[in-house]
Amino acid sequence: PAAQGGTFYLPTIIANASLDMEMSQEETFGPVAACYRFSTEEEVIKMANDTEYGLSSYFYTRDIGRLGYKQVQIYHNYFNGGFLENAAEFIEVRNPATETIFAKVACATPDEARLAVEKAKIAQQLWRKLSSQERGEHLHRLASVLTAQAKTLAPVLANETGKSLEDATNEVLYAAEILRYHAGWARRIEGEVIPSDNAQENIFLMREPLGVAVCLIPFNFPIYTLLRKIAPALITGNTVIVRPSNHTPCSALAFAQVVQQAALPPGVVNIMCMSHETAATLCTQPAVAMISLTGSVYAGQQVLEYCKHNIAKASLELGGKTPAIVADDTHLQAAAQAIVASKTTHSGQLCTAVERVYAQAKIHDKLLALLKTYMQGKTLGNRQIDPLHMGPLVNAAAQTRTHAMVMKAIAQGATLETGGYLPDGPGYFYPPTLLSHCRQDMEIVQEETFAPILCVLAYENIEDALSMANDHQFGLSSVLFTERYRDIMLAANTIEAGELYINRIPADPYQGYHAGWKRSGLGGDDGKHGMLEFTQTRLVVMPY
Repeated sequence: PAAQGGTFYLPTIIANASLDMEMSQEETFGPVAACYRFSTEEEVIKMANDTEYGLSSYFYTRDIGRLGYKQVQIYHNYFNGGFLENAAEFIEVRNPATETIFAKVACATPDEARLAVEKAKIAQQLWRKLSSQERGEHLHRLASVLTAQAKTLAPVLANETGKSLEDATNEVLYAAEILRYHAGWARRIEGEVIPSDNAQENIFLMREPLGVAVCLIPFNFPIYTLLRKIAPALITGNTVIVRPSNHTPCSALAFAQVVQQAALPPGVVNIMCMSHETAATLCTQPAVAMISLTGSVYAGQQVLEYCKHNIAKASLELGGKTPAIVADDTHLQAAAQAIVASKTTHSGQLCTAVERVYAQAKIHDKLLALLKTYMQGKTLGNRQIDPLHMGPLVNAAAQTRTHAMVMKAIAQGATLETGGYLPDGPGYFYPPTLLSHCRQDMEIVQEETFAPILCVLAYENIEDALSMANDHQFGLSSVLFTERYRDIMLAANTIEAGELYINRIPADPYQGYHAGWKRSGLGGDDGKHGMLEFTQTRLVVMPY
């Protein structure tokens, strides 16, 4: 602008710029911008990267699922208050809806695992000396930081699990509430005064922390389950080493930044990804006092092998095969909607999702038709684009295993009502699948699918239904739809499961107690009893 004094330059836009122009390759450091045309996402990423600079970048889109896909994010393990840099080996993490690698996480070495246990043991000696109220304050602060960072963690969680951004955000916020709940136990962790046979003697039973707890986290709810385990461990005076699933480790390591920001003492919370072999090294260290796992029966058996080295305590939440008994007096439409919601939430990858439906003979056909209608109403797709879609399974192996189970059931005589095919295109999707004419001895009835598969069987009376529901290796959760008081009380006193839900689907309230019978586990999570899993007792006998 010649008419003005000074060194002004008008804001300038160059249209149809090319990458070979000087202004495309050199920093202008002025109010000048170049505009380029592109056709595909791959093309524009290549164009953006064709420069010797790499300070910052911007991506404007309504499809948040694209974020981070082309620029692979690197995550490092969190150990003794800091992040371990310079890892030699990394684990690739894929978005299950697109099969795209969007992150790499450092893989801890056996020596790093051993050192983590040593540091956690040292930290525990100081952590346990804090009053429970002081530990509760730390948990409240951690919950506040987690809540404030929910929008940062949610996209990471959504990318690695295939969840919608809304569901991922809600999981983070719910996890913060678990922290607040257990922080509230600070003034309520109680011992006992036991009457003595001696009139001049007192007997006290005290609750003490175990020491170092290893927490093994599943892939399906990687933030919720992480907090479900570490919150009771921390409030009772333990320190923790968390090993997240190698399928969904990014949100856990993003949460490590929250731990650091909340200024928890070094070594109190450690989060490390590793191979199965290094996990075995971690779990068998002499200072490990407890291993808490949510996972498969096979994984639980491995943990018991680890525990025998040190006679460490085990808390295992394992497989489930939730039966839903639907009586002829129930509201069938509501029951069918609830069952389908349970089975299609996160593609059936919940340990308490309904897996078996026992329909009373009088209403069997009508319920089957409703289940079919509601399952056919579900669409498959990337939930970050459309949250109403049903999302993917965790990986290709789960997709293959799921389809094989369905095909075997059909070969054994089951009728395929809907679903039962491998979709085209990218992503580990599997459609909601309904099987009728199933038998109690079929694999599809006896083994956990952890997928959107429902098998339906008929029964005559409540005693018959309970007998079939109990004829099983698992006993984690169960559901009964009826208005008959007698049947409800009979089920409450007869069902061989750790949980019974009446006229609703399972939801695991964190003030309850989530524990399985039979091969569904040992010990449990949530509530007072879940918190006490992380304690041991000391009896003090004191004459006077």
